Parts: sequence; structure tokens; C-alpha cells
Amino acid sequence: MKRLAMFVVLVPLVVSFAMADAMGADLPEPANDIPSTDSPVAAPSFVDLFNGRDLTGWVNVNTAQDTWSVRDGLLVCSGLPIGVMRSAKQYENFILHIEWRHMQPGGNSGVFVWSEGTVDSRNRLPKGMEVQMLEQDWVNQHPLKNGKPNHIGYISGELFGAGGMTASPDNPRGSRSMSRELRCKGAGQWNIYDVVCIDGDVKLAINGKFVNSIRDASVRKGYLCLESEGAEVHFRNIRILELPSGLLLPEKIADVVQP
Repeated sequence: MKRLAMFVVLVPLVVSFAMADAMGADLPEPANDIPSTDSPVAAPSFVDLFNGRDLTGWVNVNTAQDTWSVRDGLLVCSGLPIGVMRSAKQYENFILHIEWRHMQPGGNSGVFVWSEGTVDSRNRLPKGMEVQMLEQDWVNQHPLKNGKPNHIGYISGELFGAGGMTASPDNPRGSRSMSRELRCKGAGQWNIYDVVCIDGDVKLAINGKFVNSIRDASVRKGYLCLESEGAEVHFRNIRILELPSGLLLPEKIADVVQP
């Protein structure tokens, strides 16, 4: 019986080793870019994307010279004309912290992640993942055809691929993902967005609580864009914490815009 028991234990092990040996040709090659851990490595930390003094680190894409300005340490967007300002560099995996407030009822804006750095002749806004920033009265100012207020899901951090980017919503409103809880404050009040972007997945916290997410974005590295869309909006405390890169295919990277 002891021999039989040993046989029962050993046979699966032998089979598994044989299979592993047969499949060895299909195993990935060892990575050759693993950093040394012999010395302590500095932990990732947040860095400011807005210095409170000027627009260093940002590039106007298709708005007017006076669309973006700095006033009393705040980044001010006039809202006109419709268009975007982008970051100077691209980002892949990161946590973005951004605070914003609309200055009039029904204001419209947003921040794009993994965005193209240019726009085509047919559109004022780029291809990218938009994190919506709408003031609460927007749904009343843009009613449905029957006169009733528009869908409340629009205004509180809706996530969606714009300009041809695709993704899978976790809380679908069509192809978009709407927040599970209305948390954005109204005109004149500051809102806090913490946006976690990793390997094509985006999770959004609004004023201290995660309430929305979307998955499998077709682009996973690109620019950040701030949106001008018709009304004055203010930004402050724009910070980013870059995370390690993933296994990224070239076709999932936005085109690099040359200086």
C-alpha cells in the first residue's frame, strides 16, 4: 500500500514536470531590464503639474491665447473657444489629483487622460478618455426633447472614450460609465477628483469616495488635457504620481507631438 500511495503522489508530479519541459519553448524570455535592488530606491511621490504662477508644463492645442491664465494662484479657463490645453509629456500608469470649480450654473469642462496631443479639422476636442466635469444645472439647461431634465448621470464624473477611443463601462449609460452616486458640488464650490489610471482601467473618486470606473481602454498612454467648453472654470492642486509601466503594445500609445 505504501508503494501504491507513493506512485499516486509521484505520477502527477512527473506528468507536470514533463509538460513544463515540453512547453519550455513557449515560456517568455527572462527580462533584462530589472533594476538592481542592492541600494534603496526612492518611492514614487506626487509632483505638481501646475506651479501656481504660470503655464509651465502645459501646451495650448487649439484655444485662444487668453483662454488659459493664472489668477491668485489658480489656473483659470475662460471657457472660450472650445478646445484643450495639454500636458507637455505623456503618461501611462498614474494617479491624478485635481481640484476644480465651475463659476456659473451649467458650466461644462473635463480632464482627458491617455489623450492625443492634437485635434483634427472636424473636432475641437481630442481622442482620449474624458473625465466629465459638469455643473449640476447642466441637466436643466439642456433638457430632453420632452422638456424634462437631462439624465443626471451626465454630471457627476461620467467616464467615456471620446473621439474614437473605446472602453467597457462598469456602470453603463450606453457606452459611457456614470457614477453610482451624485457627489459633485455646485457653482462656486471646489470639487476633488482622484483619478487612478492603470493598464487601460480608470477609477474615479469624487470628493473622497470612489464612485465610477471603466475598463479596457483602447489607448493606454498619452497626454493629459484640460478642457475649455463654454464657461469659466478654475483648477488648482493638479498633481500626478507616476506608477510603473505595464506591458504596453505600440498601438495603444497616442502619437507623440514633436516640440
